[in-house]
Amino acid sequence: NMVSSFRVSELQVLLGFAGRNKSGRKHDLLMRALHLLKSGCSPAVQTKIRELYRRRYPRTVEGLSDLSAIKPSVFNLDNSSSPVESDLGAGGILPLPSTSVAPQSPSSPVSSVLLQDAKPPFEMQQPSPPIPPVHPDVQLKSLPFYDVLDVLIKPTSLVQSSIQRFQEKFFIFALTPQQVREICISRDFLPGGRRDYTVQVQLRLCLAETSCPQEDNYPNSLCIKVNGKLFPLLGYAPPPKNGIEQKRPGRPLNITSLVRLSSAVPNQISISWASEIGKSYSMSVYLVRQLTSAMLLQRLKMKGIRNPDHSRALIKEKLTADPDSEIATTSLRVSLMCPLGKMRLTIPCRAVTCTHLQCFDAALYLQMNEKKPTWICPVCDKKAAYESLILDG
Repeated sequence: NMVSSFRVSELQVLLGFAGRNKSGRKHDLLMRALHLLKSGCSPAVQTKIRELYRRRYPRTVEGLSDLSAIKPSVFNLDNSSSPVESDLGAGGILPLPSTSVAPQSPSSPVSSVLLQDAKPPFEMQQPSPPIPPVHPDVQLKSLPFYDVLDVLIKPTSLVQSSIQRFQEKFFIFALTPQQVREICISRDFLPGGRRDYTVQVQLRLCLAETSCPQEDNYPNSLCIKVNGKLFPLLGYAPPPKNGIEQKRPGRPLNITSLVRLSSAVPNQISISWASEIGKSYSMSVYLVRQLTSAMLLQRLKMKGIRNPDHSRALIKEKLTADPDSEIATTSLRVSLMCPLGKMRLTIPCRAVTCTHLQCFDAALYLQMNEKKPTWICPVCDKKAAYESLILDG
């Protein structure tokens, strides 16, 4: 954690002292320094690290125990989150989140590596705030139009590292040769005549809530850079209401165009946002395959058609007189015209969660959600998720 907080100049001094290559960008220097530490450095190098850290943070280092006392679990080899051990907090300093480093070799490049900006605490007397877990147990809602092929960075907390309003965090991931190949060979013409990759690197942001699967949700004043280039966020936020700035609707972000399609060079993502009291966010990166509405329709057909007897039973149930009710249902009106396209239904469909008999056209419904995913039933305006759709025999 001392090494993670070093600036470029300090990393260069440390690597030069240890006789290692000290040229390159910050994350390259940091990787080299962390590998140096992980491979078991000499007491002289440990002393140098403490000396550089003491120069940068003269007050926070006093209570730190010897570097050699730091348990090896701080540098995880399996990318799992394990909090920094208690001996780091000996001097009353804030424990810093752990840094995960995967072993680097030509066949397995650095898998998702999280770089935490360690900043000194402002007041030593302040009680340390609860630090959210590095990898919270966050689940994101599955997106019908994407199949997840791989997790490149598992859900990771966007941790507030200072009392400033605007925060910034850096993340690193690398692609394997197989993943690079999958992306490259997927370049194809998409509906609308544009050419794009159907296998994509997808960035998702959501609230760090573990109670239920989360929808995509952006923090305020979000700014994303991939390999130093600004990623344009689509979808304007709605105009201010009662003077309050409304949030931009959350969407998964396809960052493939800014990703280095090489297994030799890692990719860096910078996320900056405005912190909000009582709200914390999580980010994750996936390798996904984009699907079309025609593919989803094919999958829906493969689920099978609901037996007509189901609908007959539903009609009988609705027409059965309720003794407590004064109004009896004597007829049920159902249109053969799709409420979406105002044309005759070709593939009658509705959600199992809906109570009405009226159907809509499956192909049209999927095409509409491909353009703008709302998954709202056009008949009753209730949620009609892809997983709950049935074809009515």
